[in-house]
Amino acid sequence: MQLTRHIQQGSLLYFNHEDDAISVSENEHYIWLAFGDVIQSVMLKRKPYQLTLPHQSAMLLPLLFFKPKEIVELGLGGGNLSRFLRHLNTEITIQSIECNKTVITCFDRYFNPENIPIQIHCDRSENWLTQQQKQITTDKTLDWLICDIYQTQLTDFNQTMTQLENLIAVLSANSCLSINLPDSSDEEVNLCLTVLQQLLPDHQVIYFHIPNYLNIVIQIIPAHWQLFRLLKRNSHSHLSSHLFLKWRKFWQMGIVLKKGTNKLD
Repeated sequence: MQLTRHIQQGSLLYFNHEDDAISVSENEHYIWLAFGDVIQSVMLKRKPYQLTLPHQSAMLLPLLFFKPKEIVELGLGGGNLSRFLRHLNTEITIQSIECNKTVITCFDRYFNPENIPIQIHCDRSENWLTQQQKQITTDKTLDWLICDIYQTQLTDFNQTMTQLENLIAVLSANSCLSINLPDSSDEEVNLCLTVLQQLLPDHQVIYFHIPNYLNIVIQIIPAHWQLFRLLKRNSHSHLSSHLFLKWRKFWQMGIVLKKGTNKLD
């Protein structure tokens, strides 16, 4: 999506040229958040909870296998994932870690029309992760960590190791981790997959190419989950039968990273 094309079809609601050129625009049906000329989030006005970009469905595929109670989202954006999750089940607790105050302001003003309750922490993700490591106990573990702010241009192995170690340190054997890699090179993605294999021997690593988009979504799932059995029916899922069947087909497009391999197909 190009911001200029959408502005021709709609109107500009907000623009901050001093802060990553953040803008909010709308037309009759949609409202969207952009950083510069890159559309970051799109909300359908008549159904704010509906997912609008294909990588968002890929990010939420672990919903096929379990009913999470506590989810942490690194990167708020326009709140698409949070709105969907709260509509799916109002008992899900969502924390969103967002370092940009302007993004938080835009979300509150334009992208939360139903006032869904989200615990938003204005902090850098690495700071929050470091603090969480100090608070983890055997009784308090994280169900699911969703990382939608993963930095690209990670060609340095030590830098990649540090970032992924911070993510993995807050996981338990029963935790899921979902990572969106936007517009990353094959080298960057392969490096990430290599590190994940090394640091998470007790988890399964599955990655997805998003058709017609540059995103690669990586899902890290507990190895002891019996995925084949869980995919037969949706008794362990909040998803409707229709959405369960649709996403089950999407899951089958994923590429399972075998032990000892790390190449992007």
